[in-house]
Formats: sequence, C-alpha cells, structure tokens
Amino acid sequence: MISQQVRTLLEPPSIEESNSKTISLLNSHFGSLDDLVELDSLVAQANEQNDDLKTNLSLSRSKIDSLLIETQSLATIQLRTAQELSIVRHSLKDDLSDLSQDFVSAMFDGERKSTLLEDLDTLHRNLKESQSIKGYVQIMQHALHLSEASVQQIRTVESSITSTSLGQYQLLQGFVSRVSDACAGLENDLEEQTLHLVSFLNKVRDKTWIDIKNTLSKILTDAAEKIGWPMPVDYLSTSSEAQQYFEKAFLNLLKLQNLGENIQPNLTAHVRKNGLYPLEALVLPVSLRFKYHFEGNRLTNRLDKPEWYFTHILNVAHEHRPFMESIIQKLLTSSDYSHLNAWVEFTLQLLPLLSRKLKHTIPTLLPHPPLLAHTIYQALSFDAALFEEGFQLLGTSATLTDQGGTWVGISEAILGNLEWFEVWLVAEKKFAENQYHEIISATDAWLIADDEDNHDLPGVSVKSTNSARRIKALIEQVTDRYLPLPNFNQKARFLLSIQLPLLENYYERVVSSLDAFETLSSTFVRAVPGALNVSLSGKDEGSVHVDTKQLTSGVEGVQRLCKALLSARFIEASMKSWGEEIIFLELWAEIKRKPMLQSRVAAHHLLPDADSAGPGVHEDIIFDEMIAQYRRLGARAEDMIVHQVCSEIESGLKSHLGSTSLMNSGPSDDISLSQTLLAPVALLSSHLTFLRTTLPQSTLTNLYRRIVARLSEHILQRQLIYRGQFEQHEARKILAECELWARTCHGALHGGLGGGHERVDGPWRKLIQAAKVAGAEGESFSAIADATFGSLTDEQWETSMIQITGNVEMGRAETMSILKRRSDSSR
Repeated sequence: MISQQVRTLLEPPSIEESNSKTISLLNSHFGSLDDLVELDSLVAQANEQNDDLKTNLSLSRSKIDSLLIETQSLATIQLRTAQELSIVRHSLKDDLSDLSQDFVSAMFDGERKSTLLEDLDTLHRNLKESQSIKGYVQIMQHALHLSEASVQQIRTVESSITSTSLGQYQLLQGFVSRVSDACAGLENDLEEQTLHLVSFLNKVRDKTWIDIKNTLSKILTDAAEKIGWPMPVDYLSTSSEAQQYFEKAFLNLLKLQNLGENIQPNLTAHVRKNGLYPLEALVLPVSLRFKYHFEGNRLTNRLDKPEWYFTHILNVAHEHRPFMESIIQKLLTSSDYSHLNAWVEFTLQLLPLLSRKLKHTIPTLLPHPPLLAHTIYQALSFDAALFEEGFQLLGTSATLTDQGGTWVGISEAILGNLEWFEVWLVAEKKFAENQYHEIISATDAWLIADDEDNHDLPGVSVKSTNSARRIKALIEQVTDRYLPLPNFNQKARFLLSIQLPLLENYYERVVSSLDAFETLSSTFVRAVPGALNVSLSGKDEGSVHVDTKQLTSGVEGVQRLCKALLSARFIEASMKSWGEEIIFLELWAEIKRKPMLQSRVAAHHLLPDADSAGPGVHEDIIFDEMIAQYRRLGARAEDMIVHQVCSEIESGLKSHLGSTSLMNSGPSDDISLSQTLLAPVALLSSHLTFLRTTLPQSTLTNLYRRIVARLSEHILQRQLIYRGQFEQHEARKILAECELWARTCHGALHGGLGGGHERVDGPWRKLIQAAKVAGAEGESFSAIADATFGSLTDEQWETSMIQITGNVEMGRAETMSILKRRSDSSR
C-alpha cells in the first residue's frame, strides 16, 4: 500500500485536471460581472499560494530524494538478510532430512540399515524363536528317546510278548496324542494349517512300530532259515529246538499284530493292506530271490519270457502249500486269526511281487505289441491257474477291504491301466485286420471247401468257401484272446472294435461281389448300344475287353453266386452258434443289465437294441442284427441263382417254343423230341448237377422247387394256356417233353433231395397234369370236359379229377382254358 502511494505522489500533475479545477473555481467565484471587481485581489492571492506551493514542492522533492536513498539502502540490507535466512533454511532442511532418514525402517528399503528399535525387536523375536525351537527340539528328543526305548524293550523280551512289552511304545503313543491335542487349537488359529511337529511325531510313532515289527520279523526269518526256509520245508525232519524257536517267533509276531490293533485302531487299515505280519516276514526271502532272478541283469530276466516269473510264483505257492496248510494253519488256529486261510494268505502276499514286476516291465513292452500280448496272455493264464488251485480272497485279510472277497486277478495290473489296454486292443485289431486281408486276398479264398471232419456247426452243412471258414476261425481266435478277461466292459470293447467290424467287412465284400455280378450280367449292360466294354484282346489300342457273358453265364456264373450264398449261410450259422455260447450269453446279459454298456451298444449299428428283449419276450442273442443282414444276403443270393438259372433256360427255350415242329407233325408220327429242346434240357441238367454237388440238401431243395416252379409255370403258359389251337397228338408230344424235364431232374439230382422220386416230381406235377389233360383221349377227355364244364361244384370237380387223372394240381379255370384250346373240343 505504501509503495502505491509513493508511485502516485511521484506522478506529474494532470493539465486537464488542473484546467477543470480552475474552471470550477472561476465559475464558483465569478457568477456575474460584478464579481470581477475582486479579480485582482484573487489573482494576487493565487500568486502567493503558487509561490508557497513551489516552495513546498522543492522541499518535498528534496525529502523524497533523501527518503528514496534511505529506502534503497534499507532494501539492500533486507535483501541480504533474506538471502542469508534462505541459506539457513536450506541448511536446516538438509539437516532435518538427514535426521528423518535415520528413523526410516529397513523394512521399507532393503538397502537401508535397520533402526535400533528394529534391531531390538529382531533380537527379541530371535530369542522367542530360539525358545520355541528349544521346546520343539525337546519334544522331538523326548519322542526319539521313547522310540529307541520302545524298540530296545522289544529286543529284551525273552518270552512271548505282552501288552507290558509295549509299555514304552504306549508312552510314546500317549505323548504324541497329547502334543497333537495341544497343537489342535493352534492349527485352528492358523486356519487349519497342519504343524510339522505333529506330522513328525506321527511319523516317529509309525516308524517305531515298523522297527518293532522288523525286529520280531528278523527273529522269525532267522528261525525260518534254521528249518530250511525259503526252500520247501520238511518240518518233521527238523529239530524240536528249531521248531520251538520258529513257532515262538511266529506267534510273537501274531501277538504283536493283535496288540497293535488294540492299542491303535488306525493300525487296522495297515493290517488290511499288508496282511499278517509273520507271513509278510516269510515272504521277504522269497522276494529277495525273485528280485535276484527277475529284476536284475541275469539271463532269467527276459522280456519275452514272462511265463518264467509267473511259473516261479506258482511253484512257490504250490511247493509251500503243504507247510502252510499243516503247520502255519495250526499256529493261526491257536491265535485270534483262526478265521484266516494260511495258504491263501501266503499266496496273497506273493502277488505284489508280480504287480511290481509288471508295472516296471509293461512300459518297455508297449512298442512291441507281440510281447505285450504274450505277457497279458501269461498274466491271464496265471490268474486261471490260481483259480484252479482254489485261490480266492475269501478267508484272507483282503476281505476286509473294498474288494468284497472278489479277486480281479494279477492281469488287472495291466488291464486296469486304460492306456496299456488301449495299446493292446489296437495291436490286436491291427493283427486281426491284417489276417482278414490275407484271407480275402488268398488265391483260394473263394474256392468251395469240403471238410468232412468239421464238427463246429452240428446240423449245418460243412460246405462253404475257404474265406468263410477262415473268417470264422479268425473270429473265434479273437474270442479266445479275450475270453479270460474278467471285465465285461473289456470284452465288449473287443467285440465292438474287432469282431463286428470284421463280420461287417466280410458282409460288404460278399455284397460287392453280388453287385458286380448283377452289373456284369444285367440286360442293360449287354443290350445298350455303346455300353462300356472291357477288353483284354489287344485288338483296339488302349481298350480292354472281357467277355462278361462268359463270366456270368452257365454253370460258372451260378458257381460264383453259390460261393456268395455258401459264404453268407456259413457265417450266419456260425453267428447263431456263437450266440448260444456262454461267453456271448453272459456278455449280452451284462450289456442289458448295465446302463453304461447299454449306452455304448446303443451307438453301434451292428448290435440289436439292448432294451428290446425282456421277460416274456423272444430271447434274442448278441448277433441278431448281423444274422439278419447275412440272412438277407443269403436270400438275395438265392434269388439271383433262381433268376440266373431260369433266365438262361427260358432264353434257350425261345427257339424251341417258337418252332413249328409240333404243328408239322402228323397224328401217325412217332413221338420224337425236337433238337431245339435238348440244349435247355442239358443246361438244366448241368445246373442241377452242380447245385447238387455244391449246396446242402435243404438249400438245394428250396432252390430246386423255386427253379422248377418258375420253369413249369413258364412252359405251362407258353405251351398250353396262352397258345393257339392244338391237336391231341401235339399235346401228347408236350406231355413227353414235360416228362423229359422231370426225368432230367431225376438224373441230375440223383437222390440229392432225399425222399425218393416224389420230391423231384412234385414241382412238375401241375405241368404234367396240364399236359395229360390236353392230351387225354376218348372217354377220358370227355369225362374231363364234362366234369370241368358241367354243373359240378368245385369239390365234386376235384373228386372227379382225382378219379380220372390221379391228382389235382391245377385250378378249374386253368383246366377250362386248356380244354378250349383242343381243336377237337366242342366247348
């Protein structure tokens, strides 16, 4: 505020303001002319004031100059003082910063030194931790002292052990229990974190018990060596002293186990896992011998000879069985474990040796499928051998576990591993597929075999193709591979992954052969101009020509169809037989019972619906769907055979049926057969002869009836019903031709249908009767015409026809149609 006043005072006077004030002053004093009288006095007064103001101005300027000089000197002094104070302030700030840094904790910056307070706190904490560690060490020292005392107490026992012999161990157990209870509250405060002290004490307690058991086990093994263990023991030939020493050591271990179960309940789980202490001790020398021979570098440890170590364990179990059942069983009977079977319990103790061996061996066998499959087969054989020996978990300590008395077998160590099982399954599938391709590609695959000693399919003809028989053998080989598997789920995997695909592939192969036959033999391919031709003659460059008619006509063409038919029927019969076997009945029942297997089967199109059968419903078998497919395939092959034979014969009959030989022959001519008839008759004879020598009787009978029914109907329609007028002598010739057809069938079949001539003549009866009606003479013809065209009822007509012709195979309408075509008929 003072500096502003100084600046205002130093400013020069304002002319405008002075003029304004002057005018205002004049206006205030001189309002009229009369006032001008005082002008002179006022001017004089103004001059005086002007002089005074100039004087005051000069004084003021001198004072201002002196004041400015004085103020400038004071300002300089104050500025210097301020600079000095600023320096002091910065110095104080640095000192304050240094002092404050001394009080910053080292916890905020690892590079700083700790404060004195922190050093004191650290020393106090270290002291507290040292005291805690001292307490921990004292606790552990006491526990270890009790542990050593417990083992030493057992070593000093001379007679049988009692609960008193475990006094030190009980003290250890109580001490551990008290410490655990005391630490339980701390663990809750630490959010359920387990203190290492408690776990350490538990390990010390468990290790102490193991040391106690090992101490007594060592005594037992020493006693066992004196009676010849681990070689087969002749107990009666040993000294009584050795026997007493052995029995005492054995019973002491049993007593220890019994006392352990009473003083610590959690020991029961250990007993369930490892079995009886004495037998566990006796197995130890056997285990050492097993490792020496089968887990080292000796020649007995070979990957390609798993049967050696399986046989070794079987021999050990078998050799020691008399000793176990006679001596060890008596010792168990005198103890609290009388309910256990000594030999089975001992054998159970041997199984971990094989499990450990397999778990170490199988990973090296995975790249070698044959060795893996051989090892699995030997493991399954071992399981079967033990079952035959009477081994079961009932009567052992294992019945206390979740297994419930059912032993899954040592093979479960391999098959229970999903990865290993998949490797084995893939290898078996690849092997089966290779075998299948070899069977299909063999040069004699589709030759018809005739094995007279085949008893696999009773009641079914042995005739089939080589490929069908080999496929059957391959499927049964796969069944034999997985038959010993204890798990139905694993069996189902083999069925779904290997066997059903093989059956489906063979089915598709036979279907493709029928499709190819239909394509090559169809009228469309042969009749359409410009149709694709295959040639091997070499006449046209770049073309291949094959006479497809030669491949698909005559006996050779029917032979191809018969091969497909026999293959389909043989596999169909095989699947029916398999479906009645125990393994597939049990597997199908298990699939229906377990939802997991049902869901897997439901997604497979080659198996029937597992929910379709039930109580009171037709009992289906597991191969029903595939059987139905092969049955339809066989029916298709039969239809094609009938069509092929009939079409060829009907084609050969065209020239004969269209000839005029019948019309040109007179009434007095002897009956002679036309040369145009010989070719189709001979063709029928060759076809039937081949079918008789190739097909089973039931199939031959069915095909014969169908073929003859179609041919006789064709001849009947063309020769008698749908032709013009004919004479009686022409009908006699037709009758002779019809009888020739029947005689030809007799000669070709040569009793192949069984049942005499009646079965051969049956399909021809209608045609022969029609020819007899057409060629009837005199009274017979009149009687037939009167009965047919008369007013008799159908039943009376049939009776009359039987009396005249001997049988009735045609209807009344067909008989009328034939009679009307007789030229001498008046109807």
